[in-house]
Amino acid sequence: MDVFPDFGGVGGAAELRSIVGALLTFVLIIAVLMLIVCAIVWAIGASSGNYQAATKARTGLWVSVGAAALAGAGVAWMNFLLALGTQL
Repeated sequence: MDVFPDFGGVGGAAELRSIVGALLTFVLIIAVLMLIVCAIVWAIGASSGNYQAATKARTGLWVSVGAAALAGAGVAWMNFLLALGTQL
């Protein structure tokens, strides 16, 4: 019995890949800019004795590193799922 679904009949994989790639690129750019700003504020706050600002900047720095890591993992996960879908 040779009955299989036609996975080529569903279009939009290329558009989905480009949209997700553009959104995740935007997230990575914002995360890197946030990382730079938070590092500068952390350095200024620590050197001027404003430890509350330094602590908040350090938290922001870790959040930006986490966002960049999740965005990078999101690209890898999306590419894996799209490649897996073509093999089914």
